[in-house]
Amino acid sequence: MPKKWQDKFLYSCGGDDGGNGFMCGILGGNNTGWDYGAGIAHMQHRGPDGIRIVERPGFTLAFARLAIMDLSENGMQPMFSEDGRVGIVYNGEIYGYQGLKAELEKMRFRFRSESDTEVILNAYLAWGDRFIDRIDGMFALAIYDFRDETIKLYRDRAGIKPLYYYCLESDFAFASEMKGIIHLCTDMKLQKDDTAIYDYLNYSYIPEPKTVYKNIFKLEPAHRLVYSLRKKKISVREAYWKLRVSGAEGKRKKADELVEELRNLIRMSVRRHMTADVPVGTFLSGGIDSSIVTYESSLQNPKIETFSMGFADRRYDELRYAQSLVDKYGLTMNQRVFQRKDCTMLVGKIREWYDEPFADVSAFPTYLVSSLAKEKVDVVLTGDGGDEVFGGYPRYTMLQEREKNGIDNLLVSGIFQHLNRRRAFTGWETVFMDDLSCLLSSYGEPLSSGDRALRKKLGIPKDYDRFWHMRKYYVKDLPAITRGQYLDFKTYLPGSVLTKVDRASMAVSLETRVPLLDREIIEFAFGLSQEDRCPCGLLKGLLKKAYQEELGRGIAYRKKQGFNMPTDYLGAGDTAREKLLRTVWRDIWREEDM
Repeated sequence: MPKKWQDKFLYSCGGDDGGNGFMCGILGGNNTGWDYGAGIAHMQHRGPDGIRIVERPGFTLAFARLAIMDLSENGMQPMFSEDGRVGIVYNGEIYGYQGLKAELEKMRFRFRSESDTEVILNAYLAWGDRFIDRIDGMFALAIYDFRDETIKLYRDRAGIKPLYYYCLESDFAFASEMKGIIHLCTDMKLQKDDTAIYDYLNYSYIPEPKTVYKNIFKLEPAHRLVYSLRKKKISVREAYWKLRVSGAEGKRKKADELVEELRNLIRMSVRRHMTADVPVGTFLSGGIDSSIVTYESSLQNPKIETFSMGFADRRYDELRYAQSLVDKYGLTMNQRVFQRKDCTMLVGKIREWYDEPFADVSAFPTYLVSSLAKEKVDVVLTGDGGDEVFGGYPRYTMLQEREKNGIDNLLVSGIFQHLNRRRAFTGWETVFMDDLSCLLSSYGEPLSSGDRALRKKLGIPKDYDRFWHMRKYYVKDLPAITRGQYLDFKTYLPGSVLTKVDRASMAVSLETRVPLLDREIIEFAFGLSQEDRCPCGLLKGLLKKAYQEELGRGIAYRKKQGFNMPTDYLGAGDTAREKLLRTVWRDIWREEDM
C-alpha cells in the first residue's frame, strides 16, 4: 500500500477481544481541529466494544462497535478497499448478504472477513451508486471515496437507523446521534430553531429533516447525500427508492394465495433477522405483531427468550396475552411491571437518549424492557412497523368513515379554523376537522395553549403550515386506509416509533431488529389493493387471517391496545409534550413562552 494511504489512527481501543460493530455509532468530519475522540465517545453506548478513529486526506472517520457478527478483528471499521481509496463506516444489518457475497466472489472480489460491512464496500466498488439497489436491511452508512473526492451518506428505506449531519460554510460532519456532532464540532454555536419547537408541540417529535438546532439535520429515510470534499458543499440530496403504492380498492387476489405468500415472506424475514453470533430474543407485548414475530422466531429456536413489560394499571397491561402465547408454545418469558416510580426515576433521561424534544413517553417502559433483555441477549426482534404496513391504527377507520359519509374537507376545515381561533379543540370537535387535522390530533393530546397564542409566542409566521410534514406525503387519491398507512409510514413511523425504539434500546447497547419492515414485506403489502389488505375494512385483516390459528382468535382479533404507560404518571395538567418541554428541555424553552 502506498505510504500516503496508510491509516493514521488518531485513537483505537478494543482489539481482538472485541467484535465487529454492526450495531454501532458512526461519525465523521472534514475539520482537523474538531475533537473526534469526544464525539465518538459520547456515542459509545451504541458500541461499547471498542472505538477507532482514522484520518484520511480531507476527512476523518470514527467508529464505536457492538459485537454481533464476525467476532474477529477482520471486520473492524472503518474498513477500506485494498488500494485504500474507498472506505466505509456503517451502522446496521444487511439481511441475506451471503448471496450478494457469493455473486461478488464470482466477480473476483476477495473477502478478509465474514462481515456484511465488507460486502457493502465491495458492492459499491462493483456497482457504484447502484449498489444501494442490491442491499436490504436497516442501515446508516457513509462511504469515503477519494477517487471523486466525496462523502456519500445513505439511510435505510424505512428509517430504522438514524443519521444526522451538520453543514455550515466549509464544515461538514455526520453522526449516528446528534450528541456526536455537538461534542465533535467544538467551534459550533448552537442556534435553536423555534419552528422545530412548534413542530414538536404539534407532532410530539421534530419531523425530518429538521432538528431542534439550525444547521444540524436528519437525513430522511430512503435518501442519499453526497458531499464534495473539493468544493466543500453538498452536491446531492435525493431519494434513492420510491415506494409504489396500489390505489386499488376492490378485491384483486384469492385470499388463500395471499395468506400463503405473506406467511412465507414473514418466515423468511424472521429467519434472516435471527442471524447472529450472539443470543437473540424477542420483545413480546401481547399484541398481534410481536406475537407473530415471536411465534415465527420460536420455529427457528424453540428455546428463544421473550421479554415483556406489564403495567400496574390493568387498563394498560397486556401481560396476560403475552403469557398465553408463551404457555401455548412452551417459551421462556421474562417480565417486569412498570410503575409510577420508574417513570419518576427515568424522566430526566429522555434528553440524554434523544438530544432534542421528544414526547413519546412509552420510551420509558421501552428502555426498561430493553434493560431486562440485555441481561440475557444482545439482539431482540420486535413487531414494530406492523400497524403502518398492514393497516392497524383505528384512525384509518376514522378516515374511511369520513370518506363514506362524504364529509366536505374544505367546509369542515373552515369550521375547525373558526373553532380553533376561539379555543383549543376538544375530542368531539375532531368530526369537524379536515383529514390532516384528524390524523394529527390522533397522534396525541391536543395543545392546551391554543395554536394562535403559541405561534405568537414563538414568532411563527402566520402563513407557516403546521401540516407541512404530513402534506408532503398526503396522497388524497389513495383509498382512505391506504392513504393513512402511507402517510404514517413516511412520517410517524420513522419520526416517532422507530426513533423511540432505537434510542431507548441502544442506550443499553441492545440491538433491535424489525422483521415486518423487510423490504419485500413492505412492497408486498403496499402493492395490494385496500380490500385485499384490510378485507371488509377489517384493520390488519390479511395479517390476522394468516395467523389466527397459531395465535388464537383471542390475540389475533382483540381490540388494539398499544404500548403506552398511564397518562397520569407525569402528573396532572398540560400535555406530555408541554410537561417535558417545561422540565427536561427548560433551557431551550423559556418558561414565559407557555
